[in-house]
Amino acid sequence: MTASAAAVHTGAVAVRGALRTTVHLVLVVVSLLWLTPTLGLFISSLRPAGLVTTTGWWRAFSTPFRFTLENYAHVLVQANMGRSFVNSLVVAIPATVMPILVAAFAAYAFAWMRFPGRNALFLVVVGLLVVPLQVTLIPVLRMFNAAHLTGTFAAVWIAHTAYGLPFAIYLLRSFIEGLPGEMMESASLDGASHAQIFFRLVLPTSVPAIASLAIFQFMWVWNDLLVALIYLGGTPRVAPMTVTISNLVNSYGGGWQYLTAAAFISMLLPLVVFFALQRYFVRGILTGSVKG
Repeated sequence: MTASAAAVHTGAVAVRGALRTTVHLVLVVVSLLWLTPTLGLFISSLRPAGLVTTTGWWRAFSTPFRFTLENYAHVLVQANMGRSFVNSLVVAIPATVMPILVAAFAAYAFAWMRFPGRNALFLVVVGLLVVPLQVTLIPVLRMFNAAHLTGTFAAVWIAHTAYGLPFAIYLLRSFIEGLPGEMMESASLDGASHAQIFFRLVLPTSVPAIASLAIFQFMWVWNDLLVALIYLGGTPRVAPMTVTISNLVNSYGGGWQYLTAAAFISMLLPLVVFFALQRYFVRGILTGSVKG
């Protein structure tokens, strides 16, 4: 290698190193900016009510340190947050599993089964993505009232399943359609039925897309206030965390310091779900972008 070529190579290596360092610094800065509100929320949840309302959370590091668990004790015991946490689980788990199961069957049918009107029906499903759920609240509420489902968990399960199906079908269909056709043809030649192909081939190979969809659906249902408030109401017996948190602040604006503890409690389970499934997340959100 000549001296000039070595110099060019050295310069290219230096440039790549500088770019990599810059990218890492930018990522660190962005991560810190995103984590700062969460850190402030957590610190505020451990401060007395008087300090929360009069000073910023960063003042908590000034001596003397004054931290307390009073806010958590209030929301867990007096504000019925423990019962609401269980209610949120009762709502979120079925409302996540049900649309994924239905969407997986529908996505396989749209991708690999031939039937009249398949493309037109799929266009209708995709078109439902742009329909605001707010326009359906009154008609659906009237149907639930007629069926005596209002105020029950079944109502919110059905509603979340219906609202989540268009996106779920679209996402899973894009992934399943990109599976190798040779795999499906070989299974068919071996005498496998559609049910056998779906359960033994499609489902195991679609885990990244299903896990990614589970994250999206669970986060949406867990953080939902509108659907729960309309179909469940504010009864403490069935109220999820979002409804209970919205009721922490009274009509005079008092008690808002408890929102910090309640909000942090509501964040814990979604964080656990996300980190448990994060290895599938990137592959899932890239579903259908590359085929073959």
